[in-house]
Amino acid sequence: MDLAIAKDKGFWKAGHWPTLITSLIYFDFCFAAWLLNGALAPFIREQLKLSQSEVGLMLSVPVLAGALLRLPLGILSQYTGRKNAALLNLAIVAGGLLYGWLAPESYLTVIVAGGLLGLAGASFGVALSLGSGWYPPKYKGLAMGIAGAGNSGAVLAVLFAPPLAEAFGWKSVYGIAIIPIAVAMVLMQLMAKEPPDCEKKRLKDYIAILWDRDAWVFNLMYALTFGGYIGLTSFLPTLFADQYGIAKASVGQYSAGIIVMASILRIFGGGLADKIGGLRMIKWLALVAVLGTAAAGYLVIHKEGPLASPFIMVGVLVILFSALGAGNGAVFQLLPLRYKGTTAVASSMVGEIGGLAGSFLPPAMGMGAQHTQFGFTPGFLAGTALAVAILVALGLVTKKWTRTWVGEGGKVRHDDPCAPTAPTTERTTAGAGA
Repeated sequence: MDLAIAKDKGFWKAGHWPTLITSLIYFDFCFAAWLLNGALAPFIREQLKLSQSEVGLMLSVPVLAGALLRLPLGILSQYTGRKNAALLNLAIVAGGLLYGWLAPESYLTVIVAGGLLGLAGASFGVALSLGSGWYPPKYKGLAMGIAGAGNSGAVLAVLFAPPLAEAFGWKSVYGIAIIPIAVAMVLMQLMAKEPPDCEKKRLKDYIAILWDRDAWVFNLMYALTFGGYIGLTSFLPTLFADQYGIAKASVGQYSAGIIVMASILRIFGGGLADKIGGLRMIKWLALVAVLGTAAAGYLVIHKEGPLASPFIMVGVLVILFSALGAGNGAVFQLLPLRYKGTTAVASSMVGEIGGLAGSFLPPAMGMGAQHTQFGFTPGFLAGTALAVAILVALGLVTKKWTRTWVGEGGKVRHDDPCAPTAPTTERTTAGAGA
């Protein structure tokens, strides 16, 4: 099916929608497992009598492990096929949940389980590349946005894990979480088809992206839009419990709306970036992030008076998370245009750096609260500085990018020859696991 036919029949008929939906579910349930320790943090902290710094370390381990494993899993997927890599990923995550459920109750158990659950966060590059691989360039932003909306799994974690922990104990939640992971494995096996947009290269050619300057500009953008999102998301239950004294079983009700906005705006951001350009969008969203992070940091140090209401913080964070979510979509409208044929590796590498940035945020928050008079403010101001750095970096590269591989403002160039075709039953797809 050529691009003209794809345009006539619309987005859903331009690619293989069952693979896209399966990728969304895969990423969604993995994301929930990845942030499980964050959702359970108030319960774990109380029962194990942890300090703020110990909580920060506990929350950073899954994020750090997920970040470090993203690039290796992305490279593996180029050789085994993204569907096979996803199935292996899900099996290991299920094993990590089983360990957390059955191992002795201790801080070490939580740390080890968090490390194993880090692989759930590594699902990112595989899910986005698998889901969007059947779609032509003009729909890449929307397809990436839909697959990437699996970060809404954070809502599942913060909404359901605290009440389940209240009813059955926090360790039992690990066992309950195995169920959606098993569902994702079955759907992945039955519905997903390996896309044909994979280039076979030598390992050193894949790793070469680590030295690509453009990739590091993407890393910087994603360190804010995803690193800020994942770091803050994992810390939201602790923020509302410690800063505002919200009951442990109720913190998810304050966090869920904030996280939902990021997920919705990720889809919207990808689709809008297709129309007006990802570069143009990211510049405006970085400016919103500057103001949002500074405002949140200001609210933290005003614990008394009219600004001390948790609902004011919720309002600020909804705006901030909306900008981060839309920025996520905009970044991944641009990435497959820049790295055609190796999107899984590029997505995984960019996601790895973004995750690493996010892994430093919970310890920064915890240490700020424990050792300074400014509470969680230093963590928020780190996001302010990063957003400013993005505006500077884009000012330096935008002119070159729009002369070479992308159109004005970051829109698809009309002469782009890369247009994957929609699947047919007769086609033998590239890679394994079709």
